[in-house]
Amino acid sequence: MMANTSIDDRGLIVSCPDCGQKNRVAFERLGDATRCGHCKRALPALGEPVDVHSSADFDRLVAHASVPVVVDYWAPWCGPCRMVAPELKKVAARQAGSVLVVKVNTDEVAELGERYGIRSIPTLAVFGGGKEVARSAGARPAEEIEAFIRQASPAGARRA
Repeated sequence: MMANTSIDDRGLIVSCPDCGQKNRVAFERLGDATRCGHCKRALPALGEPVDVHSSADFDRLVAHASVPVVVDYWAPWCGPCRMVAPELKKVAARQAGSVLVVKVNTDEVAELGERYGIRSIPTLAVFGGGKEVARSAGARPAEEIEAFIRQASPAGARRA
């Protein structure tokens, strides 16, 4: 997770890399260019996976996100999950501003795993318009993850 990124009821809270001010980026503006409320410098697009710690945060995020949300269902004890984590970081960095990559620890937020019928991990899902539009199980390299995202939401994800 980005060291200074969290989720609240209206958006993602990010710290300005220049002045350290916390700024809310509304879910509906995740794909827009935003500026720090304090120093007015441009805030970079989120280029790292964001950890989701509650089903309520997840529900608000996927319901209102203006960009496709790529969800990594994982657990800390899962070897393949640990192998795919750096690949997801690459995807998040390359697709910053076009998609949002989030991580759901199915041990911590078991309700989401149950609700979405997650039977194996790692499982990747793409959400758009508040609904799951695609799902794939298993670890894969960043290029294959990006192809999966493009196939699931061709209008929402740019080519790497």
